[in-house]
Amino acid sequence: MVSRKRSFVVTLGALALVAAACGGNGTTTTANGDSGGSGASGRIEISGSSSVEPISARVGATFDAANPGSATSVEGPGTGDGFARFCAGETDISDASRPIKESEAAECTANGIDYVELHIATDGISIITAPGNDVVTCLDFNDMYALIGPESEGFDSWSDANGLAAELGAGHAPYPDAQLDITAPGEESGTYDTFVELVIADIADERGAEEATRVDYSAEANDQVIVSNISSNDTSFGFVGFAFFEENQDLLRAIEVDGGDGCVAPTADTIASFEYALSRPLFIYVKTNDLAVNSGLVAFVDYYLSDSGLEAVSNAGYVQLPAAEWNATIAAWEAVR
Repeated sequence: MVSRKRSFVVTLGALALVAAACGGNGTTTTANGDSGGSGASGRIEISGSSSVEPISARVGATFDAANPGSATSVEGPGTGDGFARFCAGETDISDASRPIKESEAAECTANGIDYVELHIATDGISIITAPGNDVVTCLDFNDMYALIGPESEGFDSWSDANGLAAELGAGHAPYPDAQLDITAPGEESGTYDTFVELVIADIADERGAEEATRVDYSAEANDQVIVSNISSNDTSFGFVGFAFFEENQDLLRAIEVDGGDGCVAPTADTIASFEYALSRPLFIYVKTNDLAVNSGLVAFVDYYLSDSGLEAVSNAGYVQLPAAEWNATIAAWEAVR
């Protein structure tokens, strides 16, 4: 039987070829940019992943600056919450740090919402701790399951997980006898969903456990709160998208991930090559029902997929797609615009 984790990665690769997780504070873009002028006007509503929010906010800001009649609103309550609004017809674009779920797609269909999925960047979930934690330097999936999986509830210290880690054959135990303070995204986040799918699901399935994390940790919708909590505690543990780690490297330390071929740090190169085991695609989903009469939305997505959009990906700290995959994303858009 093909493992759930392996089939997920294959699906992501297929999406990259065919079409090419997280909450934050809601923001409305302001005029600050210099290109993309098309005379577009009207309001564009974007909601969803806090990981994708920095890209969409940058694109919206420069687009609005070049088109004074346009007003782009971007918020990042999380991928799941974003899809709920999108499939209810409340937004024009849904930012997503995972592919849409079958249940969400069914909700869109039931409400008559048609859409196109556009792969716009690559991200890597960064496993983080405070710089003062120089004991734990690398973890494999069994290690992470022992620390934050569904069987680890009640583990108050890192060393509490040693027995479960030994049972699992975790490669980087034993752990220090120190307080274990976990802060990470909650269930509304695409980052959470991807972490569970990649790290937890297969192990939990084999052990007859729930495919979820432990519930007794600090679940935060705002990535900046996660950064603050992790950085202020030398015995901390958590995870965020790569961009949030990269822009806070003076406050955080990334724990390398052993995906079976040795310990690998999250970098732009290791994420782009998927050498880093927690690499993942980022998407925008565009409502296509009204494109024929909504020229402002068409112009906005055209701009999103221009060189300025690529620049926004880099400026937000994410990894640009290879040319072939970016061209495939543009082709997917051209097929519906």
